[in-house]
Amino acid sequence: MSLGSVFVSETVGTAFLLVLGCGVVANVALARTKGAAGGFLLVNFGWAIGVFAGVYAAYRSGGHLNPAVTLGIWASGAAEYAPNVPVTFGATLVYIAGQFLGAFLGAVAVWLAYKQHFDDTDDPTAQLGVFSTGPAIRTYAWNLVTEVIATFVLVFVILVFGKTPSQLGPLAAALLVLGIGASLGGPTGYAINPARDLGPRIAHAVLPMRGKGGSDWGYSWVPVVGPVVGGILAGLLANAYT
Repeated sequence: MSLGSVFVSETVGTAFLLVLGCGVVANVALARTKGAAGGFLLVNFGWAIGVFAGVYAAYRSGGHLNPAVTLGIWASGAAEYAPNVPVTFGATLVYIAGQFLGAFLGAVAVWLAYKQHFDDTDDPTAQLGVFSTGPAIRTYAWNLVTEVIATFVLVFVILVFGKTPSQLGPLAAALLVLGIGASLGGPTGYAINPARDLGPRIAHAVLPMRGKGGSDWGYSWVPVVGPVVGGILAGLLANAYT
């Protein structure tokens, strides 16, 4: 499989993940939607179905959809990311580039789908929350710990049961994300994916949204660094465990 095909596959799969994931947050958080105030559990289910759809859409590349997963596989010493895609520095960069692009494009698609509702929402925090995560209690060190632990659970289970999400199975991956959101999502909103948070945060910063506030760049490093650390630790320990 060529690296170009890997890039396209990861871009498409991650875009599907973000369309459904950010889309369910928009449905719950924005004004005058039919899902308004649907609650955190609805958000958990939406993200889980986003994982299910994204992994299927990116089956050719193994459906990583997440730099933390890609880095965890790299840290585990796996020979291949997917059939005929050897684990190299260049392949790692291609996977991650596709994931970030897909996350950005998926967030833009959500903005287009909910454009009128963004316009009717006066709360800039609710607008930003559609795109990126934020802590319930802002304490960067503890927020980082939460993201490390949640991402470790995600990547360790994926690696122990098959090394890639496609071998784990889209449904099982979706249920895993549903469980992480329900159990560990309360403190930070469970980014567990640097692309999922940073790509849409950039979209929020550049889109011409009426009444939007800042993009909370002061917090933006937490949902990037935490998942990277958690993913690499999971890769190292999963290799020793298996």
